[in-house]
Amino acid sequence: MKSTISSKGQIVLPAELRRQDGIQPGQTFEIERIEHGEYRLVLTEPPRNQGLVDALLACPEKDWFEPLPSESTLSIEPRS
Repeated sequence: MKSTISSKGQIVLPAELRRQDGIQPGQTFEIERIEHGEYRLVLTEPPRNQGLVDALLACPEKDWFEPLPSESTLSIEPRS
């Protein structure tokens, strides 16, 4: 795949690669210079909520989670 460097020195990572690896805006990369004209990008942090996504995908069966009832904060008594 090709990408063009902008006048600000920015390079766009093609959408197909971002989709394949789940890369989201705000994630950071380290850039290593291998030699003249050859560089390597290394993701420096795991995707946000990766542990949660893994846990949800590991659910034993559909509808395993049950919704919890929600309460209004207006019903909470202040402490004295």
